[in-house]
Amino acid sequence: MSRLSKALIISLLFGILGVIASVVPMGLNLEENFGLNLLFRLRGVREPPSDVVIVSLDKASTHNLNLPAEPEKWPRSFHARLTDNLAGLGADVIVFDMTFHKPDTMENDNLFAQAIRNAGNVVLCECLKKVTTPLIDKKGKHTGKLILERALPPTPVLARSALAMAPFPIPKVPVRVNQYWTFKAEAGDTPTLPVTVFQIFAFEMYDEFIRLLEKAIPSKSKKLLHDKDEIIFNRWIEENILILRDIFRENPLIGEKMIQEIQNSSSLSFDSKKKRIITSLVKIYQGPKSRYLNYYGPPGTIETIPYFQLIQHPKQSNTRLKHLDLKGKVVFVGLSERLRPEQKDGFYSVFSQSTGIDISGVEIAASAFANLLEDKPVQPLVFPVHHITVFIWGVFICILCILVPPLVAAFSVIGLSVLYLSLALYQFSNAGNWHPIVIPIFFQVCIAFFGTILWKFFHTHKERQNIKRAFEYYLPDEEVRRLAKNAKDIKTNIQTVYGTCLFTDAEQYTSLSEKMDPKELTRFMNNYYEAVFDPVSKYGGIVSDIKGDSMLSVWATEHPDTAFRSKACLAALDISSAVQQFKEKSDTFHLPTRMGMHSGYISMSNIGAINHYEYRPVGDIVNTASRIEHLNRHLGTHILVSQEVLHEIDGFLTRKLGEFIFFGKSKPVTVYELMSRIEESSERQRDLCTIFMQGLNAYYKQSWQEAIAAFYESIKIQKKDGPSSYYLHLCEKFRENPPGEMWDGLIYLENK
Repeated sequence: MSRLSKALIISLLFGILGVIASVVPMGLNLEENFGLNLLFRLRGVREPPSDVVIVSLDKASTHNLNLPAEPEKWPRSFHARLTDNLAGLGADVIVFDMTFHKPDTMENDNLFAQAIRNAGNVVLCECLKKVTTPLIDKKGKHTGKLILERALPPTPVLARSALAMAPFPIPKVPVRVNQYWTFKAEAGDTPTLPVTVFQIFAFEMYDEFIRLLEKAIPSKSKKLLHDKDEIIFNRWIEENILILRDIFRENPLIGEKMIQEIQNSSSLSFDSKKKRIITSLVKIYQGPKSRYLNYYGPPGTIETIPYFQLIQHPKQSNTRLKHLDLKGKVVFVGLSERLRPEQKDGFYSVFSQSTGIDISGVEIAASAFANLLEDKPVQPLVFPVHHITVFIWGVFICILCILVPPLVAAFSVIGLSVLYLSLALYQFSNAGNWHPIVIPIFFQVCIAFFGTILWKFFHTHKERQNIKRAFEYYLPDEEVRRLAKNAKDIKTNIQTVYGTCLFTDAEQYTSLSEKMDPKELTRFMNNYYEAVFDPVSKYGGIVSDIKGDSMLSVWATEHPDTAFRSKACLAALDISSAVQQFKEKSDTFHLPTRMGMHSGYISMSNIGAINHYEYRPVGDIVNTASRIEHLNRHLGTHILVSQEVLHEIDGFLTRKLGEFIFFGKSKPVTVYELMSRIEESSERQRDLCTIFMQGLNAYYKQSWQEAIAAFYESIKIQKKDGPSSYYLHLCEKFRENPPGEMWDGLIYLENK
């Protein structure tokens, strides 16, 4: 199966997984509690419609009017005065988001009721009370219970006076309030406060609404209440809403017909506001029983006036209120904003503040009404669009992560995620459309990216196993770590890899071979190589070649890898320790070992002809590593490495020994002495590195006397320090015969 076919199958399965994740309860909760919250936070505050005003019962009002801290204890004569003033200012609908089921004094209740009757546009809030009814079968056996919600209306005198009454239940539990009910099924499909108020506010367009409804379904004409004045006079607001709700439920398609007629008909004399209001009415009746709130901002975003400022006629109040005009506006009265007495009416929402200030019930009711007025609630994507969006996004992201390199995939998915989020935010801000955020960006993107990284890791591991099988023609299995992809043709396989080459050379081998019997020498060298090979194998290297007393080992990867170069350095240090331990075990002979390392691109290929091949590294890197090893003889050192080996690795104590141009070469090589691990370094070694570096800097500046002094100081720290002695000789030579102006500090080696 091709890689593209595998990617397509995996991506399709991943797209399906995303769809499943988006419909399970946990996915829905994450989307609502985190995704919706993120969209609100990114959008910020938006301008609420000017047709909605809140009158707040706050601490300032309790102070200025000398009233109790509990608003339910305020004399209703104050509410009567407020109602008269609001009506006098031309308020279109007055809504009390407060409960009045407990009576006040008869005088106060009568005053309030009279003010309500005079205004003729007041809507009062009902509270809902749960009623549990036991279920009993014919035999008298208890079979369960039925839980219903029953409306608890205001006192009779107030209930008879109000234009309408409606509940506005909100879950008062420690969860974020994201939705509100338009119709409360548990209470007999009762219309809630925002719907009731909106229907009253929209009575101006009621005749046009009824004509559209009759045109869409003429058979229901007799069931309709046609005269809006009769509805208002008889206070049939709830009954009328329930009739309309039943018609729309029985005929689900009439809503679409009406909206299409509004949009296409040129005969209707609607302005844009009327069209929007009638369209919103249609959506209320044909829509679900709950809607998502499209909040405008933190508490106080909707225009709010303190209660006490409206108790007296605004003409006698402050300058701002003297010019207050409430004509055509809906006024909600209730506990509101920051000055609510002890947060008694607060609800946790997306705009709840860190100070503990939540949004109040009256602000939620006003926001719900404003959403209806603008016809802009938060609207989740409908069933097929939501799932198709998640599926296509998941498939595309997964294919991208599989087919492109990880770094490109990372930047691509980040860019695409930002683009997706920007488009989702644009739709949310301008139309209230809620696109899924959590599942596509935080689930699908993360799983696709890190999942494909893991998949590629196992795929690469499989390729390495293929390389291992190819190398087993030449090397023991435990010594093979890095192999190229194509192992089908062993003899013609040539691979370019990034390798670190380590050369070792045993001192005194020539004299040792003269003194020892060949068999004894063989056993001795086998033991020596056992000590040398072990660190190479331990740190993932391959012993490529052995010649007498020399060994070449390689750490090869497809691309530069700091981890592998670090392992090569660790192996060199462990070889030095192993040789020292080998010396302690050997009573008579020992072989001090010099090492040189260099890194770069090499070819791993089969060298030979006819029936004899050797699998080994080829290239300038191998030759240079050998030259670096030979440099130990001039400097009196044991482990030398090039700058390329040490690039971007740490954890080792090293000292720079200068820049050298080897015999027959034109490019300089910066050489370092690898001394020890950082944690194992001694203070004397660190002091030696510091003083030597001072001397080397003085050498490059041609400050010969300063350099000589520093190198003498180095020799005091480390007797017989080879590099210090080497540079001391050079500095004394240059002090007597200074180099020319073109001198660049490079050291040219005249032999191999």
